Order: sequence, then C-alpha cells, then structure tokens
Amino acid sequence: MSSASYRIVALPGDGTGPEVIREGRKVLDALAENGPAPWRVEEHPGGAQYYQKTGRELEPETLSAAKSADAILLGAVGWPGASLPNGDLAGGALVLGMRQNLDLYANVRPCKLYPGVVHRIGKAYQKVWAPESVDMVIIRENTEGLYTPARGRLRRAEETEVAIDTRVITRKGAERVIRYAFELARKRPRGAPEDGAHRVTCVDKSNVLEGCRFFRETFDRVGQEYPNIERDYAYVDAFTQWLVRQPEHYDVVVSTNMMGDIITDLASALQGGMGFAAGGNIGDAHAMFEPVHGSSPKYAGKNQVNPTATFAAVEMMLRWLGERHSDAGLIQQADRLDRAVAKTLADGAARTYDQGGTVTTSGAGDRVAAAVRAEPR
Repeated sequence: MSSASYRIVALPGDGTGPEVIREGRKVLDALAENGPAPWRVEEHPGGAQYYQKTGRELEPETLSAAKSADAILLGAVGWPGASLPNGDLAGGALVLGMRQNLDLYANVRPCKLYPGVVHRIGKAYQKVWAPESVDMVIIRENTEGLYTPARGRLRRAEETEVAIDTRVITRKGAERVIRYAFELARKRPRGAPEDGAHRVTCVDKSNVLEGCRFFRETFDRVGQEYPNIERDYAYVDAFTQWLVRQPEHYDVVVSTNMMGDIITDLASALQGGMGFAAGGNIGDAHAMFEPVHGSSPKYAGKNQVNPTATFAAVEMMLRWLGERHSDAGLIQQADRLDRAVAKTLADGAARTYDQGGTVTTSGAGDRVAAAVRAEPR
C-alpha cells in the first residue's frame, strides 16, 4: 500500500452524476480499508443545475482546486433547459473548459468486453464475441478539431443566414496525441486480440479533407519512430462497419476530435453499452476521469443507472496516478478494483437494468465494494 497522499477533486455535476460519484467513492473507501488511505477526496459543485441556481457554472476556487489536484473525477454534465446566454449548453465549463484550461489533449477510451456482459449491437445481430475478442483503446484528440471555438453566425435583420464551424488541426495537436497512441500500443502487453500485433489504426477522412490528410501525414511521420508497432489505416465511414464486424483486429485507434467522439460511442455498444464506458482526459500534467454516459436526466434520482463506468473511471485514475508517480501500491489497488468489477460482472451480482437485471445503483456499488474487500491486498 502506498503511503503517499494524493488529492482527488470530485466534480459530481448534474443528474445521475452525484449518484455514480457516490458509488465511486464507496469503492475507493473499500480499497482504503485496513490502512491509511493513500488519497483524499474533496467534492466541488458545478454544472448545469448549479448554473440554474447560481448563474455560475462553477466557482473560481473549483478551477483552482482542479489545477492543483493530483487527479479529477467527473460525474456528468448537462440538464434540460439549462443554457448559457450564447446558446451553449450550461455546464460545459466542467468538461470542455477543463480540457482547455488543463490542456487535457488525449481522450482515452478503453473498450473491453467483460465475461458476463452482453454487447448491445442488437438482438437481430447474433454474432457473440468471446470477451477476449473486444479489447482496444480509442484515443481522440481532445483540444482542437471541430470543437475548437472558432465558429459563429451571420445574422441580418435578426435572422441567421450562415453558421460556420471551423475545424483546426495543428502540427502540435496531431503529433502529441498520435505519439500518445504509439506509446500506449508499445506498453499494452497483449496487442490486438486477433493476432497479438501491436497496432495503431489511424481513423480519418483523408480521401476528402485536408486536415485529415495532414493528420495522416503526421501519423506516418511519428509512426516511423516506432518500427515495432504496425501502422493501420481506415476511413471513418468504413471504420464504423469494420469496428462492429471485426473488433478483434483493433489494438489502439487514434483519430481527430469529432470523429473520435462518434466512434467511441459506437464502440461502447461492443462492451455492453454506455453504462460500461469510461474515459480519461489526459495531458502532460493533469488528468480527469469520467463515466461518459452523460447525466441521464430521466433516470436522475431513481437509483437505477449502471455505475460500472464510474468504477472503470476510478480504476483508470488509480492506474494513471500509479504510473505517473511510480507508485506500485496504487497500481495494485487498480488491479484489485478491476478484478472485483470483473467478478461481479461475471457472476451477475451487479447486473443493472441495462443488462436485464434488477440491481440498483447503490446495490451495484455495495456488491463491488464487497468484492473489493474480498480481494487480496
């Protein structure tokens, strides 16, 4: 067990966010039992519902706390009817704002199918993958692309005539996220499930878009520095079918911001749905981890949503902290949590409504916490 004390800032946010963060903290408490906790968690309010109450998306001290934290754990952001005066959805400061302010340039989305979990491709699609056939990580650039705030409208006589969104692809932005992908592929022990190859797939639309051509050129240039990593290519429209038809081919995938945003949500269906999808927003000095299912307003307050993605986000956070600080104790804790989650999924003990079960959000947290306690330290 680590003796260091890491400061974690939790941002529960909106809707079901506070519910899943509560369960994330529950498993953190279980991991820390029988010894001094190597972390301390402090919560800060913010988001769309906070904006509706206060007129502010977050407080200045929240951003200061995030900047000085060792890691950030985000619940969810967004609420119906909560918008800023410029039309943007309220609460974005907790997501897009943190990504920009902390330069969290790599959005890291693992896609892994655990034993006992049923994929969500559809009842008509009868292919059943062995869990070991779905095990990839999708990396998307997180600070530029079409989400760069270079946009606007031309209004005349109070009518919008033109709306413009400008995509920005920079050498720095492309190079560092692509290098992150190759470095990750080099460290992953297993490689692609299909053949064990350490492979990075570049997903773009370089047959049409100039920015994608530049992104692919950068991919090839950076890839030459990694001769033991296979370079693979896919146009984004073709990739969407290949991802579903042959997920075992993929090890690490890298793409631009909006394309990556879309394909990662598609990939979540391979692992059981958004209730299992966690993501890391990672930079050189800071990182924020989150379940990516959103605030799910219609389920808020019902103690019903699947908290597994939050457990996966906590596991990612502990592993990132352990690797960043060369702290083997934290990595062991991440491994304990991963084994506990896998066990409860395999035996159905934490099966929530989205997998045909009846376990509540808090019930799933109780079962995973119990499985953590049963894991050897």
